Order: sequence, then structure tokens, then C-alpha cells
Amino acid sequence: MTNTHSVSRRSLLGFGAAALTLAAAPRVWAQAAAPAAPAGPFSLPKRAYEAAALEPHIDAMTMDIHYSRHHAAFVTALNNVAKDHGVLASKPINELLGDIGALPEAVRVPIRNAGGGHANHSMFWEIMGPGAGGAPTGDVAAAITSDLGGFDKFKTDFEAAGLRVFGSGWVFVTVDKAGKLALLAKPNQDSPLMDKHMVLLGNDVWEHAYYLKYQNRRADYLKSWWNVVNWAKVNERYAAAKAGKLTV
Repeated sequence: MTNTHSVSRRSLLGFGAAALTLAAAPRVWAQAAAPAAPAGPFSLPKRAYEAAALEPHIDAMTMDIHYSRHHAAFVTALNNVAKDHGVLASKPINELLGDIGALPEAVRVPIRNAGGGHANHSMFWEIMGPGAGGAPTGDVAAAITSDLGGFDKFKTDFEAAGLRVFGSGWVFVTVDKAGKLALLAKPNQDSPLMDKHMVLLGNDVWEHAYYLKYQNRRADYLKSWWNVVNWAKVNERYAAAKAGKLTV
């Protein structure tokens, strides 16, 4: 078991540095356009909503830091690696992750970490939105009932899977070309795409996704997150998956 005294000391030191950084940083919470990134084949996708649009469930500061710093850092890392490895520019991120074992050994770790983070977050922004939440509808609702035991059971199992992630990671729902759903948790920035599974939806349970608002209450974050899930967008992804066209 982790020593609680050492955790507290590291946490205090980390929070002190983070507080100084945030105090000095410009606040651009309403910025929905992708900030500039180094030239390269990878880019930060534009969100369809402003940083404050998911309040009160996800606060504006968290959205701004998460999107314009964490996700942008993955894009920067990918573009920096691509400068020296032209093979990265020739394929989209889903194909790079799907064939990660065939890549040059020197780029496998950055593709796993930064590439997985880029794919995971690109999906994450897409499946959320303002004025969303509620129960799923359409084909996705039927699939959740048939494959995951109904919406109430699915929510319980999804939240439990998110709580079981030790440290940082994600909880996903994968989908195959037949439309069958499965629940899957992954550590760090690992993506189901690495196992050739398409991702229908997923929630980020890294602390940077929720700590400013929820602190250590990951369970509260997981429950509140359902209020921002855009089921219309999830249905679009479901249709794309069955057509074999879903990428990230």
C-alpha cells in the first residue's frame, strides 16, 4: 500500500507548483478553436462547444487545461517525433495505433502514450456536449439493453470499472462491426485501437480530468459525467462503426 505521508508531501509540492503555473497563465476558458500547434501531420481537433459549456458538471478551468494544455501536449509530442520519422506522417492515428507493433521501435512508446492520448481525447470531446445527458436513444439504447444489461446496469458497471482503474486511465465502451458492445478499462493513455477495437465512447479518469472540481471524489465525477454525454453523437459513432468507418 502507498505510504500516505509521502503521498501527501508529493501532493502538496505538486499543488504548489500547479497553483503558481495557473496563477501566471492567461485564462482563455471561452476559447473553442484549437490553439496553434507545431507544424506537423497531427492537429488538435476543434471542439463543438466552449470551455464553460459543460458547467456545472465539468468546470471551465478543467476543460481549458485539459484541452489546450494536456491534449495539445500530445499533439506537440507526436509532431516532434514525426520530424524524425516520416512514417508517422503517412498514416492516420488510428492506423498507427492499430499497427503499433510494426512501427520502428524508437517510436512505439511515444505513439502509445502521445498517440493514445490524442486518439482518446479526440473521441472524448466529440461524445460530450451542452444540454446533453439523459437516457440513450435509438440503436445505441437497444444495443445497451441487449449487450450490457440495460442503461441502469450499464451505468453501474461503467462507474465501477472507472473506480477500479488504479491510478490513471480510461473506461471505454467498444463496438464491433456487428454493433456488439463491450465494456473495457485501460491504464494510462492506452487505447482499445491498439487491440483493433473500435471505441464507441469513453470517460477519462486521469486526475487532470476532474480534480479541480471533484478532488479525490472520482465516484462523484463518474456519476455527474452522464449529464454531458451526447447520445445523438454516440448514435452517429455507432452507425459509423457498423459501416466500418469509425476511426477514433
